[in-house]
Amino acid sequence: MNKIKTGLAAYGMSGQVFHAPFISTNPHLELTAITERSKNLARERYPQARIVRSFDELLEVDGLELVVVNTPDSSHYEYARRALEAGKHVIVEKPFTQTVEEANELVALAAGKGLTLSVYQNRRW
Repeated sequence: MNKIKTGLAAYGMSGQVFHAPFISTNPHLELTAITERSKNLARERYPQARIVRSFDELLEVDGLELVVVNTPDSSHYEYARRALEAGKHVIVEKPFTQTVEEANELVALAAGKGLTLSVYQNRRW
């Protein structure tokens, strides 16, 4: 079985507590790359993952298929759009975007490219 090569856009609290542990233990996913701007916490816990220092670098990882956007809310739209434009499937933390127009644009972009776009919600907002 081929695992889905997955990249994590940030390794803050949600990356450490929710996303990385879930991705690394899911038999269908491979934690391929983690964005950690300055620290090396992810390298210690996930030595098999490539550590990158920027979202741009994450999008350039060879073979990456899925990007989890778990950055501050104000960047969700931009990062999700950029990942979709780069041909990646995308999961975005809540809130999905800051406006309905942004949300509609992302949904249309994903549909037009035949990509999956989903919102991650581990508990109620």
